[in-house]
Amino acid sequence: MKLAILFGGSSFEHEISIVSAITMKKVLKNTTLTYIFVSSDRRFYLIDADKINSKLFSSGEYKKSKELTLKKGGFFIDGMFGSKVVDFDVALNLIHGRDGEDGKISSLMTFFDIPFISPRMEASALSYNKLYTKFLAESLGVKTVAYEYLSKTDERKITMPYPVIIKPVRLGSSIGVSIVRVASELDYALDVAFEFDTDVIVEPFIEGVKEFNQAGCFTSEWELSIVEEPQKEEFLDFEKKYMDFSRDSQVLAADISAETTENIQNAFKTIYNTLFQGSIIRCDFFVVEGEVLLNEINPIPGSMANYLFEDFEAMVGRLSKSLPKENSIQIDYQYIHSIQSAKGKA
Repeated sequence: MKLAILFGGSSFEHEISIVSAITMKKVLKNTTLTYIFVSSDRRFYLIDADKINSKLFSSGEYKKSKELTLKKGGFFIDGMFGSKVVDFDVALNLIHGRDGEDGKISSLMTFFDIPFISPRMEASALSYNKLYTKFLAESLGVKTVAYEYLSKTDERKITMPYPVIIKPVRLGSSIGVSIVRVASELDYALDVAFEFDTDVIVEPFIEGVKEFNQAGCFTSEWELSIVEEPQKEEFLDFEKKYMDFSRDSQVLAADISAETTENIQNAFKTIYNTLFQGSIIRCDFFVVEGEVLLNEINPIPGSMANYLFEDFEAMVGRLSKSLPKENSIQIDYQYIHSIQSAKGKA
C-alpha cells in the first residue's frame, strides 16, 4: 500500500501533527509513505520521507521542498512541461486541530476525489466542537459529563459548584485548559481559554475520576483497540499529551471488569456507527459510580492511537479498502432542455 501522510496545517496543534507524522515512520514499516506537509499559510509541500525530522520544519528548510497543487484526482508537481501526479493509493489525514479535524481537509479530499482516511465533513463538524459533541452523544443516548457553555461575550457566571474544568470548545491537546477550584480563579482561567477560542465548555472537575480510552474503526467488521487507562495526575496537560503523540509501542490494557469493557465498547460503537465510517477515532470516557460517560471524541488522535492496537499497520490496510464513496450524480440537463423547448414553442 502507498500511503500519503497529510500533516501540519494552520492550527495551534501544528507541531503536534509533525510529531505524529514522524512517528508513523516507526509504525508503518512495511508501507510506502509519502509525506505532504501543509504549512501554516496553507501551502502543500512534498517532503522527502528519508529526510523528515522536526528541525526541517522549525528551521523553515521545508520551503526548499517541491510545492504541490491540489487538483482533481490528487496532488500534482507542476513543471515547465506539464504536471505530474504524486503517486499514492490513499491519504491519511494526520492534521490535528483546525484544518484537519474541523472538516476542511476532508471536504477538499472529497471534492477532488482523493481516497482518504479521516472523518468526513459531518463527523468532523460534530467532533471538533465539544458543544456539538455533547449534542451528538445526547441524541444517540450516550451519557456525557454535565456541562455549561460560555461565549466570550457572555456574563462570566456559572451555576455548577467548584472545582470545575474550563475547556476551549474547538481545541485539543489540553491547550487552554484550566482547573478552577474557587470562584476567584474563574476570570483568569476564562482569559486563558479565550486566547484560543471564542467559546468554552465548563465541566465539573471530578477528583480521581477513572478515565479510559477506546479507539477503533469499522472495516468489514469492528476493529477495536484495547481499553487503556491513561496514567495521569490531575489531567493530561499539553506536555504529557505532546509526549504521548510520539508513542509507537503497544500499551497494556486497563485492569477493569468485562462488563465495564463491554459498556465502553458499546458506547464507542454507538458514537462511531455510521457517522465516522472511513476513519480511526479515539473516544475518551469517564466511569463514575459504574456509569460510562463520554468525555471527548478525538477524530484524529495523536499518532492515530497506534499504541492501542496489536497490528495497527494491517488495520490501516484493511480500512483503506473499506472507505465510503460519495454517490455519483449524473446531470442530463433535462430540466433546462424542457424550459428551452417550451420557450421555443412560445
